[in-house]
Amino acid sequence: QVQLVESGGGSVQAGESLRLSCVVSGFAFPMNYASQSWYRQEAPGKERELVALTAGDGGSYADSVKGRFTISRDVAKKIVYLDMSSLKPEDTGVYYCNLRISSTDYWGQGTLVTVSA
Repeated sequence: QVQLVESGGGSVQAGESLRLSCVVSGFAFPMNYASQSWYRQEAPGKERELVALTAGDGGSYADSVKGRFTISRDVAKKIVYLDMSSLKPEDTGVYYCNLRISSTDYWGQGTLVTVSA
């Protein structure tokens, strides 16, 4: 059974940094067989927004976070990271880790990030 567990969320002031981690377990394939991404949900009932995605070297980002967020992964440990810097109040939300392989999505439970002005 594939499980994703996020951690690293918290409450910070604008301009500060956070690192989110997502530990993947129960995934029988190498991480390179799948894409990993981070989504953000600003409020309950709102759609999750794709923030960052990686399927190998480098990543792609939402315009709102480009230059401030970096996605990376440790394929040996099966951990996906999201380094967030210069945080803004509009970055507030629940951040979810996603793993996708062959159109099957796996999600974590989310970690809350709150950025105050």
